[in-house]
Amino acid sequence: MKRRTIVGRLINFRGLVYAPTNEQGVVFLFGKVAHEFGMYVELIRTGYPDCIAKRFVGKNRWEEVKIEFEFKSSDFARHKHAVAEAEMIVCWEHDWQKCPKSLEVLELKNEISKLENISVEAPDKISKSSTYEINEYLKKGTAESAKLFHELDGKIQKIGDGIYNKAHKYRIYYYSPKRVFVTVKVMKKGLNLNLFTNAKKIKGVEAFGGEYGQKWGRMYVMNKKDIATTMTAIKKSHGYINYCVKNNLTTGWYAEAEE
Repeated sequence: MKRRTIVGRLINFRGLVYAPTNEQGVVFLFGKVAHEFGMYVELIRTGYPDCIAKRFVGKNRWEEVKIEFEFKSSDFARHKHAVAEAEMIVCWEHDWQKCPKSLEVLELKNEISKLENISVEAPDKISKSSTYEINEYLKKGTAESAKLFHELDGKIQKIGDGIYNKAHKYRIYYYSPKRVFVTVKVMKKGLNLNLFTNAKKIKGVEAFGGEYGQKWGRMYVMNKKDIATTMTAIKKSHGYINYCVKNNLTTGWYAEAEE
């Protein structure tokens, strides 16, 4: 009898039509988004751990990261891997509640929800580059909103040496450096920010409500007077994202608040 193909849910993410259903799918998807997390791959192998990568940690510094790919994070324990020989699990679904804190977990199912989905086009179709320069991006706003952005940007990057930004088509992303913790959209008048809140109340930050964005909120910078309150919120966001990474808690757009 001919074997039938089993696929995951429809995601249409950067050329991957369906969600991974196995470890090989996770490896393929990670290859498409590794740069979004400040990483580049040095080695992929069949031995343990699966991957050796370098991760940007700010100020022209890079750290080595030993990565094991799994479909579910609990597969790491099921495969009886030595915890001391790996530093990160990259998986589609993080379901290992007793995962050691020494292992950082990157759950792609959750994290790709806050990344820009770059459409895949026919090879003969000419399209713009997916790389955006910040100065080009700022042309979408006015001189006043660009000035607000530059002042805010300088203050954000002073929070810590590891923080860096990257311009995308619709927003400028700020990395902690391990995860995105705030994004900025330059408007005709002012700035719109999405911040990681870990489902906590932060002064000046509006909750999204609904089924998505439980751990995220938004706020606006309309003039220079708003920057002080905004920076207090951003510093809390930075602290929350690093706490969640350290404790293997989900941070994506569809992450649910812990009880």
